[in-house]
This record gives sequence, structure tokens and C-alpha cells, in this order.
Amino acid sequence: MDQELRASITQWLATVGIDSQPADGVSTSILVIACFIVAFIGYVFVKRGVVSTMNIVITRSRVHWDDIFMRYRVLEKLAKLVPALILNIILPLALTEHEVLASLADRLLDVTIVILFVRAVYSALDAANEVADVNLVSRRLPIKSFVQLFKLFMFFVAIIISISVLADQSPVYFLSGLGVATGLVMLVFRDTILGFVAGIQLAANRMVSPTDWIQMDKYGADGAVEEVSLTTVKVRNWDQTITMIPAYALVSDAFKNWRGMSESGGRRIKRSVQIDISSIGFLTEQDKQRLSKINLLKSYFAAKSQEISTFNAQVEDADMPVNSRHLTNVGTFRAYMLAYLNQHEKVHKDMTLLVRQLAPTSSGVPIELYIFTNDIRWAAYEDIQADIFDHVFAILPEFGLRVYQGPTGADVRSLQSH
Repeated sequence: MDQELRASITQWLATVGIDSQPADGVSTSILVIACFIVAFIGYVFVKRGVVSTMNIVITRSRVHWDDIFMRYRVLEKLAKLVPALILNIILPLALTEHEVLASLADRLLDVTIVILFVRAVYSALDAANEVADVNLVSRRLPIKSFVQLFKLFMFFVAIIISISVLADQSPVYFLSGLGVATGLVMLVFRDTILGFVAGIQLAANRMVSPTDWIQMDKYGADGAVEEVSLTTVKVRNWDQTITMIPAYALVSDAFKNWRGMSESGGRRIKRSVQIDISSIGFLTEQDKQRLSKINLLKSYFAAKSQEISTFNAQVEDADMPVNSRHLTNVGTFRAYMLAYLNQHEKVHKDMTLLVRQLAPTSSGVPIELYIFTNDIRWAAYEDIQADIFDHVFAILPEFGLRVYQGPTGADVRSLQSH
């Protein structure tokens, strides 16, 4: 077929007054130009016909993942393979009389096809990664880590295939030599290998995912995870700074993940108020009459009064406080706070709710509130916590209690003035 084409070209050149032979450079040049024209026509047909039609179909479709692939121009990059494949088939036929050029062109075209194919696959992987982000799949699996690893694998495969094609050697020949350099590879790609292993562990155990709030004091990280890649985890701290943590550090070191708090729907308040011990005492009859008018304590006083009266009726010398039972102001305060929190609309009723007395210290008796809010947003949580303790500090004098506070400079000056 090649000889027939060359003979036809020679006859045509003779009709226009050019003396040529079928095997000389003029015929070859014309055949090469014709090959490039055919390849260009094939590229235009695929890009303007097939790819444009596919893009129109994608634009009109109801699903969104194909739009992402279109934005990354995956089909356009695949279309660039068409002229390379056409040339790879027909160009050696045009160079049959020039073995060196035919061999060189064949090898260069093979390398070009490998490079174009890898570029198209890279774009497809980037699009798949974005599809996973949109569908929130990356919250469960480190998709980006796997994408980066596959890109790295394809890069090495492309390099080995390209070198083997240019050197006209089997890829197995170069792969066997790679074993000798294993130690060097392990040293150069230490972080990559450790990061990949850590990524698998992070995914298998669901230790961290994008949008998780993590805290890792060793690296100064306290914020939301933005990205989990092959070697690093990107954290945007609450002060808007960025911390990059090695992926393997999340496996080898301790860190705190607040995802459980977010998923539970409740955020803990664990704070105590120090009560001055000298202000703690039994309630007098006047105190009982006054405090029993508090709506949240009416049922408490009714139950306790009956219980204490029944007990004291069986005790000899019940008029002595040491022999009988009496209500204390701090106990009544705890009962009030428990009732107050149980009716508070921002307190999570299905989670732990305690008002407990801790061991006394040199700063007084701590009364701790251990509760959960039903709003986990940071600003809302702080507002709820502040409102509750505003109420605690304001209501304490009603029970004859004082908050312990160390002496200030104003207290010292007031003593000196007296």
C-alpha cells in the first residue's frame, strides 16, 4: 500500500513538472504532511463532533457529577489522544523507507500517548475527588489521599514505560533495577509512605474527617479539619491561622476529636461556683417561709418538710440541731438549681444533668453544674452558659450564701481606712 501511494505521488509530481522517485524525500514529506492532515481532521471531528455533543448532553442532564467532569475538561484531554493514535498507526507507514526516522517517530509517539493518557486520568481523578467532596464521601474516607497515591503510582508507571520505550527495553528490566534502589526510595518517600499507612488507619477507624473539630496542642492545632491529604492534615484554627499536621502524627500522637459532641447534639457545661463555707447554715423558719414562695421550690419544701417532720418526731431532744434533721441553705440552693435547669429550654434533658457538691478547698465549697446544652454552636453555647451563671451569682444572696472571692486591693485599702 505504501509503495502504491508513493508511485501515485511520483506520477502526480511528474504531471506538475517535478522529477521525483518513490523512495526520495519529496514523496516521504508529502506522505508525512498527509498523515498530519488526517490526524488533524480526526481530532477536529472528535472534538467538535463527539466531545461537543457529549458536553451538550451533560449540560442538559439532571445529575451534577458529570458537570464536574466537564469542568475539568476530561473529554477534551481524551480527545487529544486521537491524533496521537492516528499518527502512531499511519506515520510509520509513511516512513518505511527511512527506518531510523520511523523508529524514532514511533517511540516519541508512544511516549506522547502515555503522557496524554496520564494527563486525562489526572483530570478524571481530580473530578472524582471533587464529586466525593460534594457528596460528603470524603467525610468517611480520605479520598484525596487515595487520589494522590494513585497519581503517584501512575507517575512512576508512566516514567518506567516512557524510559523503556525510548531505550527499547522491557519495563521488567527497569523494575528489576528498582529493587536495588528500594532503600533510597524508602528514604526519599518516607513521609509519603508513612502518610499513606496513616491515611488507611485514619479511614478504617474514622479517626478524623474533613469538617471535624480537632485539638492537638503539640502542633498548636485547635479548629476544623479542612483537608486530609496523603501526607498532611490541614486544620483551620479558630483564630483563622492554618496548621499543617503530618498524617502519621495523628496515629502516633494523642489528639482530641470533638465530632462526638457534634453528632450527639449536646455540648457540656462543667463549671463550679465556690461557696464561702462561713455562709453555709440551717434555714430558719423565716427563711423557709420566704423561700417556699419560690415556685420551683414549692414541691421540694412540701416533700422535705413532711419527711423531716416524720423523722424528727421519733427523735429525743429534737430541738437540738445536732440530734435532728434540718434543711440547709446550700442543700436548698442545689435543689433550686436542679429544678431551674430541668425547666430551662436550652438544657438537654436526655443527657447528664447534675448539680453536685465537690470536696471543699481553701477557696470554699465548689457547687458544680454538670449539664449539656441542646445548642452546640460556639457562640450560642457561650451565651447559654453565661446566662445560667449570671442567674447563679444573682440568686445566691436569696439563700444567704456568698461566693468566695480572694481579697483585692480595694479590700485592703478599706481595712486600712478603718
